[in-house]
Amino acid sequence: MRGMMTTLATVWRIASPYFRSEDRWPGRLLLGAVIAIELSIVGLTVLLNSWNARFYNALQDKNWDAFVYQLGYFSVLAAVFVALAVYQLYLNQWLQIRWRRWLTRAYLDHWMAGSNHYRMQLLGDAADNPDQRIAEDINSFIQATLNIGLQLLNSLVTLFSFMIILWGLSAEAPLHLFGMSVNIPGYLLWAALIYSIIGTALTHLIGRALIALNFQQQRYEADFRFSLVRVRENAEQIALLNGEPAERDRLLMRFGNVISNWLAIMSRQKKLTFFTASYSQAAVVFPFIMVSPAYFAGAVQLGGLMQTANAFGQVQSALSVFVTLYRNLADWRAVVERLDGFDRSVVAAQALAVTPPVIAVTPGDGATITLKDLAVQLPNGMPLVNATDISIAAGDKVLVNGPSGSGKSTLVRAMAGIWPFGSGTVTVPKNAKVMMLPQRPYFPIAPLAAAVAYPAEPGTFDNAKVAELIAAVGLPALVTRIEEEAHWNRMLSLGEQQRLGIARALLYAPDYLFLDEATASLDEPSEAAVYRLLAERLPATTIVSIGHRSTLAAFHRRRLAFTRAGEHYALREGGLTPAE
Repeated sequence: MRGMMTTLATVWRIASPYFRSEDRWPGRLLLGAVIAIELSIVGLTVLLNSWNARFYNALQDKNWDAFVYQLGYFSVLAAVFVALAVYQLYLNQWLQIRWRRWLTRAYLDHWMAGSNHYRMQLLGDAADNPDQRIAEDINSFIQATLNIGLQLLNSLVTLFSFMIILWGLSAEAPLHLFGMSVNIPGYLLWAALIYSIIGTALTHLIGRALIALNFQQQRYEADFRFSLVRVRENAEQIALLNGEPAERDRLLMRFGNVISNWLAIMSRQKKLTFFTASYSQAAVVFPFIMVSPAYFAGAVQLGGLMQTANAFGQVQSALSVFVTLYRNLADWRAVVERLDGFDRSVVAAQALAVTPPVIAVTPGDGATITLKDLAVQLPNGMPLVNATDISIAAGDKVLVNGPSGSGKSTLVRAMAGIWPFGSGTVTVPKNAKVMMLPQRPYFPIAPLAAAVAYPAEPGTFDNAKVAELIAAVGLPALVTRIEEEAHWNRMLSLGEQQRLGIARALLYAPDYLFLDEATASLDEPSEAAVYRLLAERLPATTIVSIGHRSTLAAFHRRRLAFTRAGEHYALREGGLTPAE
């Protein structure tokens, strides 16, 4: 019960914001309509229960007129039921898509806000496969919450409606044992209650392991799918290394997790199905066993027998909703736990950015980027880089180099405000445009012009301007493909991608441009041409380059070097001669 209450509290926390959002009134109206239709269907079920008695009495009495009338009455109820069922499905699906649209946007906002997605990766796998959680789990959560909620509401209303009927029928058809009438008030109701409690308890005992198994199955499926995507995205490197056997073994290992967990689910569901199927079949005849002695004793007519059996079945079914929904409840709870884990990971990533000690990136009034008492650490708390009283003035051309693994790229991340581990202050001129170009630039699957202009909206920059810059960085063959949509990170070599990254920098013309090995895949003459192009097109831009080539010194007026200082590195002035 504690686990169920915790799950319900989590469901409320995930579900309720939509019904308080800007889309709350359409959502509330649709939910209200779906609930009203569900209650109407229960009302029809009550009417059909009364119809059972009249219809079967007409058959027993061989009353043709009453029989025809009851057929007509049933036809009207059936037509109303069909109309209600159709519109309940339609309105339910309409609510689902509106709710999913809002919840997906909310999760995307939380995931993408303030580099949360990046910090969540730094924290580890607390929220594995966020793509699955947003694309699949949200949809599953909404569908299951509505379906299970409506079935529980139906069961609750049905229970109270038929409890009254069944109590009255218990008096009309008293219990007969060994030819004697035994007066037990509401005995049919108590029999249904005992039958359902036993079934519910045994179902949970047999099937509770499915909750954890379903959770793991979702995770293993997502891990396998992610590994397949990784192979597709790195096909060239795998082929060059003849890594197909290793990748095949790795994929089969992950798929083996899918298979072994699925076999465990199969075994548990087999046991659960044995019980639930037996329970359901027994439930068909159980009410007749309870009422038939009164029927054969002549205390009740055929219509009363059928009405009592139907009412008993409705109460028993309502009380046994846990049995019939158990598999769905197990799947639903696994989805709820996955979304809750995602939420907790988002909160942890948000806290990581503001919980001291943190690296503070603050706006300044001057025209200089300053690093004040900056101490960059690894996620485990180990010191990595210290930078004390380092200034980069407007118009500076600074070369940063040092040994591999000394933390050069991590320092850039800290200056960009996405690396939270450490302390100190990075002051950036107020309203300054800062751009960081990594070694492997990112291009969305989009027309080439939009990919280069990313993250601006398509159409923000003139295509002719983008085409001119693509030609200027040495890719004239791509100019004719400016409107072609493709996976550019996969189609182009890393050198070509780096040239497009430079075109992006020229397009945005930032005040401060950080190049983190952003030309490392170009040959030295091409790299020199790129730097001359930057000097020509962006004469006022401050350029900070991280690189190892000695030839880069010719394009910079100042050098910062990473030098060993005990357990960490220190960033210090290093003159113009690059370190070996």
